[in-house]
Amino acid sequence: MNNDCIFCKIIKNEIPSNKVYEDANFLAFMDIQPVSDGHLLVIPKTHVEWMQDADDETVAGAFKISKKLMTSIKNSIGCDYVQVSVVGKDIPHFHIHLIPRYFDDGFKGYETKTYKEGESKVIAEKIISVL
Repeated sequence: MNNDCIFCKIIKNEIPSNKVYEDANFLAFMDIQPVSDGHLLVIPKTHVEWMQDADDETVAGAFKISKKLMTSIKNSIGCDYVQVSVVGKDIPHFHIHLIPRYFDDGFKGYETKTYKEGESKVIAEKIISVL
């Protein structure tokens, strides 16, 4: 646990939350600034800042629970699908956003760019070189 982490404080019940799921290792609760109604956050109870720093068991467990919750969200509120997002920049504790979405909700996607000639290959080779 990290005493300065807002999510660790939620885990310890020092900050109230609307919990949707909890077991020995994970917690899912309503986002207080939702993109849409039913927006949940899934977190491990062990403090780890970034997903890539979590052990494989934690990552797999978080996504298994997310899948279960996605089905519950879709079936309970009738959204068209549930968007999964792992950003991590806003709160320094690995978390998964489960965002109910509708085909006509007008929610804009991410801005994209176009690679310059050969740029994609160079970047791919950099990533491959450290795999």
